[in-house]
Amino acid sequence: MHKIAVIPGDGVGPEVTGAAWNVLEALEVDLDYDYAPAGEQCFQERGTTIPTETIELARKADATLFGAVTTVPGQKSAIITLRKELDLYANLRPIKSYPGIDSFYSDLNFLIVRENTEGLYSGMEYYTEEGAQAIRVITRKASRRICEFAFKQAIKFDFNLITAVHKANVLKKTDGIFKDVFYEVAQQHGHIKTEDLYVDAVAMFMVTQPQRFQVIVTTNLFGDILSDEGAGLVGGLGMVPSANIGDENALFEPVHGSAPDIASKGIANPTAMLLSSVLMLQHFGEDFEACRLEGAIRNVLKEGKVVTPDLGGQSSTREMAREVKNKIDS
Repeated sequence: MHKIAVIPGDGVGPEVTGAAWNVLEALEVDLDYDYAPAGEQCFQERGTTIPTETIELARKADATLFGAVTTVPGQKSAIITLRKELDLYANLRPIKSYPGIDSFYSDLNFLIVRENTEGLYSGMEYYTEEGAQAIRVITRKASRRICEFAFKQAIKFDFNLITAVHKANVLKKTDGIFKDVFYEVAQQHGHIKTEDLYVDAVAMFMVTQPQRFQVIVTTNLFGDILSDEGAGLVGGLGMVPSANIGDENALFEPVHGSAPDIASKGIANPTAMLLSSVLMLQHFGEDFEACRLEGAIRNVLKEGKVVTPDLGGQSSTREMAREVKNKIDS
């Protein structure tokens, strides 16, 4: 049995999380789950965006399924807090084309592996007399473990090229360390091809030649930006899942936000959350069930008959999820 901490959050979070869980129950995999609060509504009710008991539930679980939360100004981010508390140092975003989706390319399948704990997101930001400054933290330890994770993902999913993305021509010390460590790790995996490219070049190639990429590994800010660019290539944020993985814990979430403008309307696209559930099953080693679920999602998208308005249909979140559930055994 796999124990799951489910954190629906707010906005469309509860809608897509509920849809995903309803579909997961149709699979032949033993999942036990507990719900926990986080986000804006949690703050209004309890005075905190993420209670200690929510963090501890996630820490003890085999994985966390996270919906979406609305930012509360001046309060800590629930998702960033979980990433830090659980040391979820690797962010994984598959960029994959699916049939039936209006996208720029129909043949993409690559991974972006982003370091999740340091860089410019280290929180070391200060006001100065002239304005403000932020410190970009790059360590050998974090660079090594994210590069090792990237090579493991390449092996797991049968990719044979890893691209390290940096800006070492300008950021000579910080990105210089990242680049050096990447090639140190690469020496242990001689059967996998490697290259390194400047981030601005990668941004261009992702628009003009995205098929050239298989696994991209990079630092926090660069990975954040490139991941959203990748989502734009395959239909938008509603189509892209993500995983946050550490040595002891893992959290899976759609990359879209809480979308308060459509919350409670029942029209949120559940695809990213369903695909995040696929990543969770793969993390558990439940590869057969992961393939069943992804295949059902693919068939529903290809037919395009029971999909949400953002995908050109007229169906609700629940109706689309129900159709995916029906396709699992069809």
